[in-house]
Amino acid sequence: MKNKVLQNLKIERIATEGKCVGHYEGKVVFVSNVAPGDVVDARVTRGRSSFMEAEAIEIREYSPDRVSPFCEHYGSCGGCKWQHISYELQMDYKRQQVVDQFQRIAKVPLPEIMPIIGAKDTRYYRNKLDFTFSNNRWLTREEIDSGADFERNALGFHVPKRFDKIVDIQHCYLQGSLSNEIRNALRDFALAEQLSFYDIIQQTGLLRNLVIRSTLDDQVMAIVQFGEDDPAGIEKTMQFLKEQFPGITSLLYIVNLKKNETFQDLDVHLYAGKDHIVETMEGLRFKIGPKSFYQTNSRQAQRLYEVTREFAGLTGEETVYDLYTGTGTIANFVAKQAKQVIGIEYVAPAIADAKENALQNGITNTLFYAGDMKEVLNESFVAEHQPPDVVITDPPRAGMHEDVTRMLLMLGAPKIVYVSCNPATQARDVALLAERYEVRRIQPVDMFPQTYHVENVVLLELKNHDDQ
Repeated sequence: MKNKVLQNLKIERIATEGKCVGHYEGKVVFVSNVAPGDVVDARVTRGRSSFMEAEAIEIREYSPDRVSPFCEHYGSCGGCKWQHISYELQMDYKRQQVVDQFQRIAKVPLPEIMPIIGAKDTRYYRNKLDFTFSNNRWLTREEIDSGADFERNALGFHVPKRFDKIVDIQHCYLQGSLSNEIRNALRDFALAEQLSFYDIIQQTGLLRNLVIRSTLDDQVMAIVQFGEDDPAGIEKTMQFLKEQFPGITSLLYIVNLKKNETFQDLDVHLYAGKDHIVETMEGLRFKIGPKSFYQTNSRQAQRLYEVTREFAGLTGEETVYDLYTGTGTIANFVAKQAKQVIGIEYVAPAIADAKENALQNGITNTLFYAGDMKEVLNESFVAEHQPPDVVITDPPRAGMHEDVTRMLLMLGAPKIVYVSCNPATQARDVALLAERYEVRRIQPVDMFPQTYHVENVVLLELKNHDDQ
């Protein structure tokens, strides 16, 4: 079936990961970049016995629910894939995604899943973006067919499923503040000065990566990664940014000669300003360094944490365990309402940030521990500390390790508040916890408008002994 064109395929609904579903001769067809209600001609890209994957090559009829994408890079760039769907419907589909995952995977009695908490800002909501320099710019079909010569250096985002191709971004609607100005000015400067853009295949070139972080009060951190240890080129680049953008609060650079762009294990050099920026949430100040993790949508992060705190129902007498605490944002956020909060996290530098944030905010009732969750959270750890009255858990997309789930069942805390960026693995873990817990409340939160991603908070309460 590969490369076969399916004509007049009716797109019926949205499925997982933002793909839409149609049917052809009784077989499910997954199609990207379409909307429910579209009628399309689609070319099969992958065929299996029970389903097919296809790409739309022509839209015969447009869905009445479609809206016009607002970004010139829509369709090439890997972000904001749902621009063609109205925000109201995006929220409906995201809530339904939670419903479907819990009904299909958790298979436990469920309360009514609450309407999703939408975002006030559906554009310019991210506080961090990573841009890649490349000497191999992605060319559109129209550019290729024109036969003209085009500038091949680019600064932007990876094309989906192409590690070696970069879309040159002119304006990004994900991050406000100085983000677009810094990126475009730096690209233009590099081209004028003939500084080399990184060759991802050969792994050569001076300019490799640009990270821009910002806060709600417009503090800005700019981090430039260099692929060569060239002091003259580095100085020229950093001096340009310092002079051109005095509004950059924290100007940093990294020399990265590795084969990937991660820099957790590399030295970060301060060029100008401070070595951090500070985000404020409900009166708390969170210090964000170049290696710090912080929720990428600051406003919605506060809404997410407010839901988490509400579900925990703290009175000031509880011992709270905050699993996968990261930089301690949730732990410090709920500390005022708890007797004590104990945070556990695998990444040691994140725990250092968590302790620093507690210190800076005068919070004295938090303890933080670094280590592998399934090894730290054991019987001796619980014996050394107070058993939890409430467990808050916010694991990575893969969900919790089975050993952690088993430990939670053994602990039997009266409440578990489970925060997740992946309702599928959350539903899987809830099914395991159902041995002793029942689902009381489910609240989806939209952290990433224009995408299919959804955050979800679940309140689990220990069953009465008679019910077990």
